[in-house]
This record gives sequence, structure tokens and C-alpha cells, in this order.
Amino acid sequence: MQQEHRPLGRPRQDHKEKPTKNVILDVATRLFLEQGYQVVSMDDVAKKCGVTKATVYYYYKTKADLFTDAMVQMMIRIRKRIFDILSADKPLKDRLLEFAKAHLQATVDIDLKGFMKEAKTSLSKDQLQQMKEAEDKMYEVLEQALINAMEKGDIPQGHPKLGAHAFVSLLTVGNYKDSDQKPIFPSIDEMTEQIVDFYWNGLAK
Repeated sequence: MQQEHRPLGRPRQDHKEKPTKNVILDVATRLFLEQGYQVVSMDDVAKKCGVTKATVYYYYKTKADLFTDAMVQMMIRIRKRIFDILSADKPLKDRLLEFAKAHLQATVDIDLKGFMKEAKTSLSKDQLQQMKEAEDKMYEVLEQALINAMEKGDIPQGHPKLGAHAFVSLLTVGNYKDSDQKPIFPSIDEMTEQIVDFYWNGLAK
């Protein structure tokens, strides 16, 4: 059976037999990622879903509620994907390479820092907390993989939480583009190898 490959965290495209709320959530996620929080309206989501605006408001009272749920559910999907990758029976470095490549492919066209900064000004403390908790759970999967590797002696003892956050921070560098919109490396494969090698050399010390 051929494995489906789609960007990390992105919802499936097939809306057949899917509950209306899930369709709204999937469509909203793509619109927010593609256009940004401020640009997307509830009316845009309704039109793209083929439902009335009242239907969208039935499930989500505000755009901030819709955005929060969309991002939390996206991070839950990412967490599951990270878990699947890091649970594979492969050397840790190979698993990190696969994780890094999936992350970079998913975020190559998204300014994540700008995207989240734009949205945060419109969210409540409770909504921000929900997103923070979902984000922390993503990091915990990577942290646990590092703990397991340390216990097996595959990598030196260190601070797994720092190691997890450092790895994800390095991956954000992969999204950097200069003033001419050129990335640091010409391909995602080369970028992945360079980032993981840099990180791995640090773990080995």
C-alpha cells in the first residue's frame, strides 16, 4: 500500500463524508496558513466550504476561536506525525533527518514567526495558553526521543528539553531568506543535511 505524503500538519484534502465542523476547520487551517490571520474572514471560510456564514458562526463564535482550534488541531496532527517518525526503528540521526525534512517541506512557504506574531495580538490569554500547551506537547515527543537515546547510550547525557527546543529553533533557520528571497541552501535536502549535521555535532560534544 502506497503511503500518503502530505505536508506536516496539513489536513487531508478529501472532504467526502466529513462532518461540517471538520470541513470548516480544515479549510480555515489552509486559508490561515496561506493568507494570514488578518486577511482571512469568516465569510471567506464559509464560501470556500460551500456553507453559510451562519453555519461557521454556529461552530465558532469568533474568528479567534476558529483560528485557535485550527492551530491546536494542526499541532496535534504534527505531534502524531513527529511521534510516528521518531518511533521508527532507525538510528536517531536518520529519524531526525526525516523529521527535519518533513518540517522544512511543510514550512518552506510560510513565515511562521510573522504568521503567529500577527495572530497573537487578536487572541485572548486563554486562547494563547491553549496554543502554548499544544506546542509544548509537540516538543515533548522530541524530548522523549532524546531521553531514550541518552538512556541507550546513543548520544551523550545532556538536557533533553534544551536539546528539543534547540533542534526546532535550528529548523526555523531553514526558513530564512535574504533580501532577494533566496534561502541559505539551494535545496531542502541539502538544508536538512546541513542542519542535522550541525545539530548532531553539538550533541556529540
